Amino acid sequence: MDRILLKNITNTFSIILFSWYFKNKRDLPWRNTKDSYKIWLSEIILQQTQIKQGLPYYLRFLEKYPDVKALSSASENDILKLWEGLGYYSRARNLYKTAKIVTNDLHGKFPITYFELLKLPGIGDYSASAISSFSNNQVVSVVDGNVYRFISRLFGINTPINTSKSLKQFKEVTMKLISQDNPSDFNQAIMEFGALICKPAIPSCSVCIFNDQCYAYKNDVVFDFPYKLKTKKSINRFFNYLVFVSEGDLTVLEKRSKKGIWQNLYQFPLFESDQLVDLNEINKQVESLEYVSSTRESIKLFKNQSIVHKLSHQNISIAFWIIKVKSLNTNTTSFNKINSFPFPKPISNFLSIFNLQ
Repeated sequence: MDRILLKNITNTFSIILFSWYFKNKRDLPWRNTKDSYKIWLSEIILQQTQIKQGLPYYLRFLEKYPDVKALSSASENDILKLWEGLGYYSRARNLYKTAKIVTNDLHGKFPITYFELLKLPGIGDYSASAISSFSNNQVVSVVDGNVYRFISRLFGINTPINTSKSLKQFKEVTMKLISQDNPSDFNQAIMEFGALICKPAIPSCSVCIFNDQCYAYKNDVVFDFPYKLKTKKSINRFFNYLVFVSEGDLTVLEKRSKKGIWQNLYQFPLFESDQLVDLNEINKQVESLEYVSSTRESIKLFKNQSIVHKLSHQNISIAFWIIKVKSLNTNTTSFNKINSFPFPKPISNFLSIFNLQ
């Protein structure tokens, strides 16, 4: 790391950054409030999510649940349904847990200090720093992916950002740079600069206000930063959903209660295999479930193909097997009411097509 540059730039960094930010910042709704509930909601939604994708969810959540009491009065199913398609569903479950805690244990008053916020489910250093800074102007630096990238390039920091010691190092650097008078705008500005100028694939180095000082730019190693250790190899999984359809347009749903992906979301009965399977194997699985109280009319693979859904470290091949029967010997759900349940994105995508048939 270029410590001489850090020492020389410390007193002027925020001034230069603010001059850029106040001319170029985007008008985003959570920047126009000090309400810690609204800021918390935006920060949880935008974790690992681009603004263009997260903004519509933020607006829908705020319209339906304008304050933490309203959110806590919902059911977890309601929240998961509204979250549907955004991914990383543990965020939604923690959203619900936190709303309950704030309403029932904290008398509806959302915390505004860093250490109080850390006690809540789903809130780590980043979220606690952001909420306390934006709502309470607390002098604590926010380090997200944009900040990691910008600061690592500017000072030539080669500590891998996916290791535990990187956060401490980057926090130390940014705390030396932060504006003591206006930490809220400073944190917004440094993240905005990383998002709009110091971008991952196509950084705007030629117009960067720090390009005459930037270690990575001067040494032509911009794309070497930020450093990351190689992550573990993705695993392949094979999901076979059994979509029963009986007379009266009834089907069978189950809730994923085990920990792991899509916990507490709904799905069709699932047979997970170690490879792609054929019709004979699906027949065996259907017989073992004892759902069918009459002869099966037909079984076919939807669109005669499986799809691949990619998650972090997982590639899931998904097949929807349409099984038509006279009747079902288990609890059933009408297809007319099925859209009220929260589903993983692959199933909601399937239903949007299947319901049109």
